[in-house]
Amino acid sequence: MKCPACGKDRDRVVDSRAVQDGRSVRRRRSCLECGHRYTTYEYIEPSTTTVIKRDGRRESYDRQKLVAGIVAACQKRPVSRDDVDALVDRVEAILGEGGEREVSGEAIGEAVMAQLQQLDQVAYVRFASVYRHFKDVGQFLDEIRTLLK
Repeated sequence: MKCPACGKDRDRVVDSRAVQDGRSVRRRRSCLECGHRYTTYEYIEPSTTTVIKRDGRRESYDRQKLVAGIVAACQKRPVSRDDVDALVDRVEAILGEGGEREVSGEAIGEAVMAQLQQLDQVAYVRFASVYRHFKDVGQFLDEIRTLLK
């Protein structure tokens, strides 16, 4: 790991601790050249999961793609990036419970909507409108009525 201050790759680990329920490690480092301290994170790389799309295509699971969709739904809402990361962690944990190597896009979308509904209802409706392909205002109203019940 190169020091962000001087670019040298000689450092030592000052402190390590598990974060995100043990799914990653936070390391505090000190550069041996300039003394600058910085933090790195190590994540456990999950086994390759394949997403089965609505049209039957298969593609590798991409956490960043999921994050981007949720961030878009949460735009201009009081939802932090940490909230989004925690939501994705919960979705991945839910999907990982089954131990399946393939998961449907529908299962991912439904898990995200269940989590978003608890986090921010406006973001939930935004995400649902894209995920469920709302075609008119009536579908928005139906979703809002369901949400209010």
